[in-house]
Amino acid sequence: MSSPDDLTYSRYLRLDDLLSCQHPLTDSDDELLFVIIHQVYELWFKQILHETELLQRRLETGNSAGALHTARRIAKILKTAVGQMDVLETMTPQQFAAFRPELGSSSGFQSSQFRYIEAVFGRRDFSAAVVDRVLEEIMGRRPVFASLLCYLTTGGWQVPAEVLDRDPREPWHGDGAVDALLAEVYADAGTPAEVCEALVDIDEGIQEWRYRHVKMVERIIGTQFGTGGSTGAAYLRGTLFRPAFPDLWAIRSRP
Repeated sequence: MSSPDDLTYSRYLRLDDLLSCQHPLTDSDDELLFVIIHQVYELWFKQILHETELLQRRLETGNSAGALHTARRIAKILKTAVGQMDVLETMTPQQFAAFRPELGSSSGFQSSQFRYIEAVFGRRDFSAAVVDRVLEEIMGRRPVFASLLCYLTTGGWQVPAEVLDRDPREPWHGDGAVDALLAEVYADAGTPAEVCEALVDIDEGIQEWRYRHVKMVERIIGTQFGTGGSTGAAYLRGTLFRPAFPDLWAIRSRP
């Protein structure tokens, strides 16, 4: 380890390691961009997981200001991730085809970290083939929406005990009493409503990322099968409009 006196920018960021992680498999001029974009996505996914863990701690301890700050940061990260699609879309179908055969069975669908993000935000219907130790552990913890309900409890809102104590491994199918409570939270128009809206911003960011991902895939490979044998854009379209917090969207339709 370097001492503070001789610590340099390069040593601190471990740039020798970082910049040696890109190994294109062809001499295509565009493959390096493809590699870097996806590596950056994985770094952002790592940061989202870090921030979401902090968000849940702050929610569950009733830290409104901290929860708002962290939720807004996550939403900004998602905006940045969506913006990176603009860079990737500068690649034409012909340019991608120049190195696509070398990708073999590798596919973005194999991203463990994105599955972890989905699980943290409540998804539970994963194929047994993709469940690993980390994913299993995440599904055994409260998802973010359950942490929101804990937050409301710390503020004096009466969340049903059976909802707070439910098995986090089970999918959430909604609850009428929770919907009524959320409507009251919004009607009160206080800080808890701001926190709910900050979570909606995150949810919208995830859905926006999914949409841009679909359009990027369609733009580059059209309706072809994706790498790794996935159904490509067809599969991705099936993930659209699947909100992480359906309860927070549903209350907008209440009279």
